[in-house]
Amino acid sequence: MSAGDHSLLYILVAGVAANAVWRLAGLVLSSGLSEEGPVIAWVKAVSTALVAGLVARILVFPPGALAQVSGPVRIGAFLLGIAVYYAARRHLGLGILAAALSLIGAHLLGA
Repeated sequence: MSAGDHSLLYILVAGVAANAVWRLAGLVLSSGLSEEGPVIAWVKAVSTALVAGLVARILVFPPGALAQVSGPVRIGAFLLGIAVYYAARRHLGLGILAAALSLIGAHLLGA
């Protein structure tokens, strides 16, 4: 192994160790909490808000190749994904698949 290979190994070990500590702390600290309790409800609300904010940011300020897709096409794919999600009884995978396929279709049609 060269010196560069060891550097990547150290980065990998440091990343895993940093994440494992917080995962273990979460496991230990949450073991006594009720799934229906106010703390878990707050955590769910905050995580949902963060995801919603990130999705909105990607729609308004698209990164990378998504920036080449027009705004109406992005919003249309988003709305189609939401419609399929609810039509499929809140099946997240189908909603994401529908939105992704609509973006691919729009690209192939030159929209």
